[in-house]
Amino acid sequence: MEQIILLILSGVVVLTVGSILGYYTRQSIARRKSDVIETRLKNKVNQVKKEVEEIRKRAQEKSDQLIEKANKEVETQRREIFQAEKLLMKKENLLNEKYTDIEEKEKEITARTEKLKKVKESLEILQKEEEQKLEKIAGLSKEEAKKELIDKLEKENQQEILERIRKLEANGFEKYQERAKEILTQAIQKLALSQSQEITTTTVSLPSDEIKGRIIGKEGRNIKTLEKLTGVEIIVDDTPEAVVISGFDPVRRHVAKYALEKLIRDGRIQPARIEKTVQEAEEQVLSQIKQAGEKAVYDLGIIDFDPKLVQLLGRLYFRTSYGQNALMHSLEVAYLSGALAAELGLDVKTAQKAGLLHDIGKAVDHQIEGSHVDIGLKILEKFNMPEKIKEAMKSHHEEYPYSSLESVIVQTADQISGARPGARKDNLENYMKRLEELEGVATSFSGIEKAYAIQAGRELRVFVNAREIDDYELKKIAKEIAARVQEELRYPGEIKVLVIRENRVVEYAR
Repeated sequence: MEQIILLILSGVVVLTVGSILGYYTRQSIARRKSDVIETRLKNKVNQVKKEVEEIRKRAQEKSDQLIEKANKEVETQRREIFQAEKLLMKKENLLNEKYTDIEEKEKEITARTEKLKKVKESLEILQKEEEQKLEKIAGLSKEEAKKELIDKLEKENQQEILERIRKLEANGFEKYQERAKEILTQAIQKLALSQSQEITTTTVSLPSDEIKGRIIGKEGRNIKTLEKLTGVEIIVDDTPEAVVISGFDPVRRHVAKYALEKLIRDGRIQPARIEKTVQEAEEQVLSQIKQAGEKAVYDLGIIDFDPKLVQLLGRLYFRTSYGQNALMHSLEVAYLSGALAAELGLDVKTAQKAGLLHDIGKAVDHQIEGSHVDIGLKILEKFNMPEKIKEAMKSHHEEYPYSSLESVIVQTADQISGARPGARKDNLENYMKRLEELEGVATSFSGIEKAYAIQAGRELRVFVNAREIDDYELKKIAKEIAARVQEELRYPGEIKVLVIRENRVVEYAR
């Protein structure tokens, strides 16, 4: 037992001694390592200090060089400034000398002027004295003598003076007339718009004659629907591979043409499809109206018109004036007005705009009462057009007095455009006016939805509202329309009044 205890104690002593020795050994190793690291750090610091010192020396050398260079440049500039100052001083001295000379000369001139004034005054006094002496001798004053001399000369040469005045007046009038003709000729020569007569029929080509039966439909329902929706007459005759659309209104004819062409391409021709296609054709015509207005202002280089005014202008594309296309006529008047204004040195843009807008009232004259000139003035006021343009356009039919030279130019250009050979046809305009009046009589009755004059005005087709007018009233309203037409309108032959009433019932299965 004692041996075990001794062994344990000896082990503890050995462990304690080993721990102490290990601790001191580690401390000595750590000191050695720290000494090595510190030595390395010192070496690196010394090396960095040397590099910094070298950089500082190089920077000092460069700064010395720059300072030296700057000092040289400053010295050079100083010398140049000094030389410039010397030159300025010399010039200033010269200017002072010249100014002194000028002052002396000015004094001399002033003195001479005073002497001349005194001499002139003395001469005037002497002249007046001489005139007074002459008046006493002659017994007449200066004015009386002058008048007597002129009267005597006028009496002696009266005939010669009158003849010369007549010659001058005749030559002057001939020159002005020749100059006016020259200006008009040059303006017309600059214009090269084509003229085309508006006709009342449109031909639609067909791929084959077989499709004519599909256009007519069972018991004519397709062609009746198309005629009712578009207000035109569709003539399907023996003409090979063609159908004729007849109507005095260009808008209706174009709508019918676009709709019929699309139906032919599609191949599905039946009432429901026709209604949808006619709506699409109407939208297409509205787009064409907008494009026509935009093209007109683009061709003239006008960029400040309101888009709504441009669209109104485009509606003239589907209007005619005595067979002449209204938009082409307005463009022609604008070009002529601009050319005349340029020749006379007036405002070209004002003349062009007034010429283009002179018939703008015709775009809505079938909707608003009044002359197209008054309607046009209201439209221009609505779109805040300048006063110069309104004054220039309102006198083209001499309803208002001329207020500027531009207004005379627009009126002249309007007459030139309308009087051009082949530009207009009075018969067509009267015919279209008669058809419009015929439709107007029918639509003036209550309960009328639509009214179309077809077959060159020999038939008036009227569609009534089935809810407002029943079958018993159809005959009565047909008689009343026929009586009104007979009383108010003049026409050759007879007019057939056809009143149509139809019911439609629509239900949806869901």
